[in-house]
Amino acid sequence: MSENNKDKTHQIPNPQAAVKRPGLNTRRHVRALAAGYKALYYCSGIFIANHTPERIEADVFAGISPLWEKLFPEMPADIDEKNKTVAVTFLSDMPPRIAAWRSGLGSTLLPIGASMDAVKHLPRFPENTVLPDTDDLPWPRGDKDAMGVLPAAQQEALDQLVKNAFDEALYGGKTWGVIILKNGKIVGERYAKDLGYDMHTPHRTNSAAKSFAVSAIGAAVEQGLLDIRQKGVLSEWRQHGDPRGEITLNDLLHMCSGLYTERSGDPQQEMYYGGAAAADKALRSSFEYLPGKRWLYAGSDTICAVRALREVLADDARYHPFPYKEIFWKLGMTRTTVETDWKGDFLMSGQAWSTARDCARFGLLYLNDGVWNGERILPEGWTGYVATPGPDQPDVPDGRGYGAQFWLYGPKQGLPEGVYAADGARGQWIMMIPSANIVIVRRGHDGFSTEAGHEQQGAFQLARFAGDVLDLLK
Repeated sequence: MSENNKDKTHQIPNPQAAVKRPGLNTRRHVRALAAGYKALYYCSGIFIANHTPERIEADVFAGISPLWEKLFPEMPADIDEKNKTVAVTFLSDMPPRIAAWRSGLGSTLLPIGASMDAVKHLPRFPENTVLPDTDDLPWPRGDKDAMGVLPAAQQEALDQLVKNAFDEALYGGKTWGVIILKNGKIVGERYAKDLGYDMHTPHRTNSAAKSFAVSAIGAAVEQGLLDIRQKGVLSEWRQHGDPRGEITLNDLLHMCSGLYTERSGDPQQEMYYGGAAAADKALRSSFEYLPGKRWLYAGSDTICAVRALREVLADDARYHPFPYKEIFWKLGMTRTTVETDWKGDFLMSGQAWSTARDCARFGLLYLNDGVWNGERILPEGWTGYVATPGPDQPDVPDGRGYGAQFWLYGPKQGLPEGVYAADGARGQWIMMIPSANIVIVRRGHDGFSTEAGHEQQGAFQLARFAGDVLDLLK
């Protein structure tokens, strides 16, 4: 095995692994991370998705980690409905972990040790920002006339297949939403309504948000703001003699930056649940490989890429609304929220919430080659760019490839050439099948996997389900 290939499969951080590795996490720090996780998910789940604490506990907390599940009941949560904050007590000699919601930007977790006074300093949308309501517009921007028509027998068979997706014994996983689009119209749709989910229920996308991130970058490229081949992506890397000045956006988007990332101490965990700022963690790593030489699944690469957008805009009043005004709201994705750290950087590597229908709209943008309602939102050829293998590839059991913030599928998974998808932990998928003009959205609460590209035992079998959809819709 070559030196470049030794570390291709990168362990996604999980709390249980962290405490098994002495020196990475003390018991106090583990409690702080667990409390941060609880505060953040309560805050987003309650104030974005309108879930009850009981629903969040059943869908999100179960299966996260035996240790954290044991700790959660020991950590009381103070939910302030009026001020839209959540404070979770975790140690008697430390302030609680605090998360706060703001309109448009969702929930932000304050750093360990911060007090409630810090909430007033969190980033916010400009005061004149109006959040649109497009529900009554025709599909795809709105929800009117969204359903397509199939021959009766074919529709009956597809409806049964979509129903089967919710049967754990048939396809695995714990599904809460499925949408099938054919030729731009919804031909299959179902939700776990008994659990409180419907077409307007947002839930966390996890790493499927990385595909949102590359789309925001694409919109900026189309507008002439960014060049993915230009070196010196971030100002912090442009100092004379800094070798990181060789990194391009192309390297970051392909997960080939070469930057060092600890396995169970991945900075993503510290940013999501420790409240560490992206500028303090993701931007300050040193090289392990030269750029473009080694694929490593690291959310910090995504965060650095989106940070480049913030720097080039040089105005948070433009930066924070940018993915909404230039992507989401144009598509009618009005219930999609991407969240920031407390210093205002988007954590678009995984901290986003979206509905199944918004995800379907996003898939349509890519099937339409980045054009929406006659307007080119993404550069010509951008869809081909994200769906083309990068310079180094993952070595994962099912043989999937990696493009630019999208996973690549094909004959090795029993699917046609050219299939690609936004993939997120616990079974969040937006799969595009260009040759058949099909988008498949599947949202779920599957178990956690400990390694990128490795399916958790019992997880939803997306490739098999997609193959069955294709057989029905030939």
